[in-house]
Amino acid sequence: MKLSIHLIPNAKQSEIVGWEGRTLKVRIAAPPIEGKANKELIKFIAELCDCAPSEIEIVKGMSSKMKTLEVPSEPRINLKPTRAI
Repeated sequence: MKLSIHLIPNAKQSEIVGWEGRTLKVRIAAPPIEGKANKELIKFIAELCDCAPSEIEIVKGMSSKMKTLEVPSEPRINLKPTRAI
C-alpha cells in the first residue's frame, strides 16, 4: 500500500498531525540532515503499523518534505492525529 506523507522535521515530538486531502501530515523529532528525519519517519510509521522498519520503504521524495512510502498491504495502523509514541 502506498502512503503519501507531508513530513515536518525538527518537531518537538514525533506525531501525526492529520490528513490534508489524501496526504498524511507527520511531525518528526529529527533534523533533515544526513537522512535522520527519513530514518525517524520510517521508525515512527513502523511502530504505528506494528511492523518492522525494514518493511517500510520511501519510494519517492528522499530529499523532499513530500514523500511516498510503501507500507505492508494490511497494516494495523491508526492514522488519526496522535501524540508522540
